[in-house]
Amino acid sequence: MADAALRLKSLLEQVSGAPLPIRIRAWDGSQSGPPDAPTLVVRNRRALRRLLWKPGELGLARAWVAGDLDIEGDLYGALDLLAGLIWERGEDARTLAQALRDPQVRAGARGLVRLAGLPLPPAPPPEEVRRRRHLHTRRTDRRAISHHYDVGNDFYEIVLGPSMVYSCAYWQDGGNLEDAQRDKLELICRKLGLSPGRRLLDVGCGWGSLAVHAAREHGVSVVGVTLSQEQAVYARKRVADEGLTDRVEIRVQDYRDVVDGPYDAISSVGMAEHVGGDRYLEYARDLYALLRPGGRLLNHQIARRPQRDESSYDVDEFIDAYVFPDGELAPVGTTVTQLERAGFEVRDVEAIREHYALTLRRWVANLEAEWSRAVALTSPGRARVWRLYMAASALAFERNRIGVNQVLAVRSPESGSSGMPLRARTWN
Repeated sequence: MADAALRLKSLLEQVSGAPLPIRIRAWDGSQSGPPDAPTLVVRNRRALRRLLWKPGELGLARAWVAGDLDIEGDLYGALDLLAGLIWERGEDARTLAQALRDPQVRAGARGLVRLAGLPLPPAPPPEEVRRRRHLHTRRTDRRAISHHYDVGNDFYEIVLGPSMVYSCAYWQDGGNLEDAQRDKLELICRKLGLSPGRRLLDVGCGWGSLAVHAAREHGVSVVGVTLSQEQAVYARKRVADEGLTDRVEIRVQDYRDVVDGPYDAISSVGMAEHVGGDRYLEYARDLYALLRPGGRLLNHQIARRPQRDESSYDVDEFIDAYVFPDGELAPVGTTVTQLERAGFEVRDVEAIREHYALTLRRWVANLEAEWSRAVALTSPGRARVWRLYMAASALAFERNRIGVNQVLAVRSPESGSSGMPLRARTWN
């Protein structure tokens, strides 16, 4: 049929109740929509079947990862245009059952069924993780971390660049990604007040970047813990290459199993998102117990916007199925409250969400520049997952749908002396 794109556009607008803001090109070569807009390429009818069997974000994600859907033109522009239909439905949005009570929506859905052809549901792409309850046991956490971080160190070198830092950089007066990541590591060390002879525990140490920087530039002894075998191998080699094996130890260990405190400082950068809301207080108490009185914690964590009814919060389907299985986000106020309940005195909160948007755009550019090699190292589906999630996340930070914060807290001794400088932010 030569008019598949026009029919598809019309049916999707019936179902969504809004004009489709991008151009569509269908499997028969037909096109419809604004000529200057980014193009949503629907490569086959299987894409429609994915959307019909899993309406919403998960169906779209499956079609994208499998290569049934693609975007030509400005990826960020297309995602931004589609955000109102996909990610910004709000708490008052109709459920699918409610929407299907609308005769126009039902008619559009029936038309999509006819256009999709065979009714059988396609199997999910192999990159999808089987979804399960968020138990956050040692075993499930280890499996979730392995899914995300054991993709291959060579792949992460493409995305992250030489710094191998997988968290928000800190951008000052322009500069490149490597400078911004170095500045972020230095900022953390200054906030923690590191000096020669002190002990640092780096929880979720990644590929060892912070551990190496802290030991080399500030003379501290560091224990870094990760659940990723591949990260640990890479980090240990970096430590050896820097001649720091006498000051840096990298362990494959759950932070809950660390028993050799007290430490003078603890860094937790991009790790707390994996803890889970039900266990966050226990996480905070575990870190509190590992610090000496007067010791500092730097908790660097992505945050979501609060909801009117927090009990209705559910994780992002795409992120949970393809990126960070069992990851959960909390509002920054909730994080601060839980840290205080554990006994910490929170001394500083710095919001740096715009910095993460800049960082993610650099990572996407790195991936796109070496796309063929990235696909060869992983799979086409895995590379597509990373490109979509990083681009969509960049927009989410830019639009203030999510944020990222550095929370500096101290285990104040009974005397009440925090050991902090009287003037805030002397590290800047």
